[in-house]
Amino acid sequence: MRLTIPGHLALLLLLGLLCASTATVAEYPPAWTGFRGPTSDGHAAQAEGTTTKPPTHWSETENVAWKTDLPHKGWSTPVVMNDQIWLTTATEGGNDFYALGIDAKSGVIFFNEKLFHCETPDPLGNAVNSYASPSPAIEPGRVFVHFGRYGTACIDTTTRKVLWKRDDLPCNHYRGPGSSAFLFEDLLILTFDGSDLQYTAALDTQTGKTAWKTDRSTEWKDFDENGVIIREGDMRKAFATPLLYERDGQPILLSLGSSALFGYNPHTGAELWKMPNPGYGPGVSPVMDGNLAILQVGYGPSLLRAIRLDGKGDLTDDYEAWRMEGKQIPHTPTPIIIDGLLYMVSDRGLLTSLELETGVEVWTERIGGNYLASPIYVDGKVYLCSNQGKYTVFKPGRTYQHIATNTLDDGLMASPVPYGNALILRTTTHLYRIEE
Repeated sequence: MRLTIPGHLALLLLLGLLCASTATVAEYPPAWTGFRGPTSDGHAAQAEGTTTKPPTHWSETENVAWKTDLPHKGWSTPVVMNDQIWLTTATEGGNDFYALGIDAKSGVIFFNEKLFHCETPDPLGNAVNSYASPSPAIEPGRVFVHFGRYGTACIDTTTRKVLWKRDDLPCNHYRGPGSSAFLFEDLLILTFDGSDLQYTAALDTQTGKTAWKTDRSTEWKDFDENGVIIREGDMRKAFATPLLYERDGQPILLSLGSSALFGYNPHTGAELWKMPNPGYGPGVSPVMDGNLAILQVGYGPSLLRAIRLDGKGDLTDDYEAWRMEGKQIPHTPTPIIIDGLLYMVSDRGLLTSLELETGVEVWTERIGGNYLASPIYVDGKVYLCSNQGKYTVFKPGRTYQHIATNTLDDGLMASPVPYGNALILRTTTHLYRIEE
């Protein structure tokens, strides 16, 4: 039976829904919609009429609103919207892949469903990755979870039903998946940089069908004089997540692969420009401010580059504004830009501030520990979390201004997530809501 609503009643219903929607928006803190948040830069947003002031001090016995045991294993950064937290996890051997939904107020798990199974997963070959490292993406009404070639799914956050699934996008990740899902308008953009195939694909968010797919046009130089591949598997893989910028009023997808940086049309996937890089296997996602993109090129040279984004076609080193080499350059944590200064923490605990426009070092501080998680900026403070469970809070500026050091029982691989006056912290074993 089909229900028909008279026109005047439909109008009243629509107005009521709009009012309810407005009230709902004011009720919830700003969402954290993807790997680096709603603006892809690690900065917390603040809606009018709300506060975003998470604690600077916490421990296992102080400022813990709740603590929830997480099944299985995963390093994906959670997303949160309308008091729902979503993250991914997988069995230790990579055979089964799950999505978890957790109530942000109580910490209760309300969704725990196995979405994919793989009989013969690729071995990780290292201790720093997991089979559930790519972070989800969320928008009103739907969350998108991604496990690289093992599968991608869309879940209705109201009915909690799986709307569609894809497990037919091939890639040998070789060291495990790492690039996170990225939302652009009605497209879910996925990055596959494996040892065998390297491409970017966009799926229709409503149906899951492929809207476009673009192969990397990288000119590989990983063969020796006899045509034998060098460091098989490592040279062509990458783990970075893309981001958007505008040029002449048009959006461009900035995407870092192994040995090259690309600019794509996000509507069609057409390659707009390409710039070769001397490194391979990058795990640090690019960051940008204005017309300048900062990228760590991967392994090989320990190199940070600043690239001007006003070029077209095949770009040369003429578009490089500056470069920096040194042991303080990270291979995993993504840097953060605040008021013209770039802050980065190396995998081994060297915290450095640089002038964004010049690359000149402002200060370096040894904070110790090892780092995979990327920093966030909220309420005038930077939060850093180590693999060993050490949490550093400092004030950005031209001198290092330490605020606090905190500890939890387990280390943190996923990036912290601000949610109103709380921090959502995913350790290797638990999920915490940190709040006064």
